[in-house]
Amino acid sequence: MTILLIDTSSNKEIRVGLKINGKEEWIKKKINKQKAQATLPMIEKVLKDHSLGIKDLTGIKVNTGPGSFTGLRVGISIANALSFALGVPVNGRKAGEYEEPEYE
Repeated sequence: MTILLIDTSSNKEIRVGLKINGKEEWIKKKINKQKAQATLPMIEKVLKDHSLGIKDLTGIKVNTGPGSFTGLRVGISIANALSFALGVPVNGRKAGEYEEPEYE
């Protein structure tokens, strides 16, 4: 199983990673704005670093909160869009069942 990991909940950094056969590997980037513009290239990089393509994903795990209002929306929107396009689950939900943020 190859699961994409997305955490955009912090105001200070973005974390993107992969969980492959139970082992997690993350990359981090310090950022305070333009999270959407930074997150997608990070996803592309983490996949490329493992010689994988987007269609190799079997699932997506995204941090739903608590956290930054805009940050959570960015990560969850990306996760839901990829889930819809690829037909893979987000946070264990069936493909097509969207994840929602949990605000404090």
